[in-house]
Amino acid sequence: MTIAIATKGSKGLKDEVSEVFGRAPTFTLVTVEDGVIKNTKVIENPAAPYEFGVGPIVVKMLSDKRVKVVAGAEFGVGISTLLKDKDIRIVKVKPEMNVCDVVDTIIKQVK
Repeated sequence: MTIAIATKGSKGLKDEVSEVFGRAPTFTLVTVEDGVIKNTKVIENPAAPYEFGVGPIVVKMLSDKRVKVVAGAEFGVGISTLLKDKDIRIVKVKPEMNVCDVVDTIIKQVK
């Protein structure tokens, strides 16, 4: 399972959750197998600087990367609908939460 967390920078598992999802500067992608983190990758958000229309760009990018769960502090109505249409589960977390803690929380929910 691949989890995408909206993040502030490029610190991977040590990064913090961004206050916004669609315009987060980066996404930390974490691949989990059998409850264990197997891979972590930080990607830039190509839609971060856009004023409008970020939802479809972000959702397509994450869907193309086979993301099954997303985590963030704030999700707009539009992006929430698009994520649900792609069967991507939304997990709301507190902003500035540590990425590693977010992943642990999601792993516990899936078990």
